[in-house]
Amino acid sequence: MIRYIKRKNLDVLKYDNCIESSLQSRVYAFSWYLDIVAENWDVIVVDDYDAVMPIPWKKKYFLKYVAQPFFCQQLGIFSKGNISRELQEKMLKNIPKKFVKVSINFNSCNVLNDKVKLNNNYLLKIENLYEDNYKKFNKNRKRDLKKARLSNLTFEENLAAKEFYDFYLLNDKNYSNYISMKEVLQNILTLKTDGVRCFGIRSEQKLIACVLLLDDGKRITYLVPVSNHLGKKNGAATLLISEIIKKYKDKDYFLDFEGSMISGVAKFYESFGSEKENYSVFSKSVFFSLFGIFLL
Repeated sequence: MIRYIKRKNLDVLKYDNCIESSLQSRVYAFSWYLDIVAENWDVIVVDDYDAVMPIPWKKKYFLKYVAQPFFCQQLGIFSKGNISRELQEKMLKNIPKKFVKVSINFNSCNVLNDKVKLNNNYLLKIENLYEDNYKKFNKNRKRDLKKARLSNLTFEENLAAKEFYDFYLLNDKNYSNYISMKEVLQNILTLKTDGVRCFGIRSEQKLIACVLLLDDGKRITYLVPVSNHLGKKNGAATLLISEIIKKYKDKDYFLDFEGSMISGVAKFYESFGSEKENYSVFSKSVFFSLFGIFLL
């Protein structure tokens, strides 16, 4: 049986258990994370939470539409066992028609039809020996790592959330186009959990690069990286990733770079020896020709 369940009626324990034990588990899909990044969200549930599909949605004027939240790369379908393509299609068809537009990123384990758009992600297996990862760095990464060390840059764990946020506002202007990004980021930084970490690189005690990470016990998500001009000049981002790899060795983790469709960024992530994977972007419109103007 497939049901559409509103967030207020959700059995949170069963839902989070499904996400935790699913073959496709992603930190973005847990209830505590969606509660702070999504304006609204409900769930399509199969049987007794054997499979779930969170539906994040927004409302503009009198129209409701499904949209991927900020800082939430992959959602889609999560299941405790293998799930057929037929059942995935049935779950998609159960997205209510009250949503005049649907645009949602599925996770890389979901197999949808051939008509969907594919985006790139990059995933790095963190080896037990740092040297095994270092061997996979290309010559540019090794060169930048040497440059960073000669510049006496230092790595800092447990960077204060406020310092990270202030540095982000000063050096990353994406939020100027999407003001609500600031609010969502503040919500993430206020989470009282070891799963949210900020690391930084300093030059003469001044912060020049940092990153906000999500740690779900299986993978580290490289959620929000930021560098200033000095950081970019001195290879601070390369040093930051190198130190993160050192920190998480022996834990059987993956480093999820979140990928990029921007060629230069994608090549940077790939240069650490990461593997490319694809995830699907599902989109459809209902009566969009009449009402689409309200969603612009």
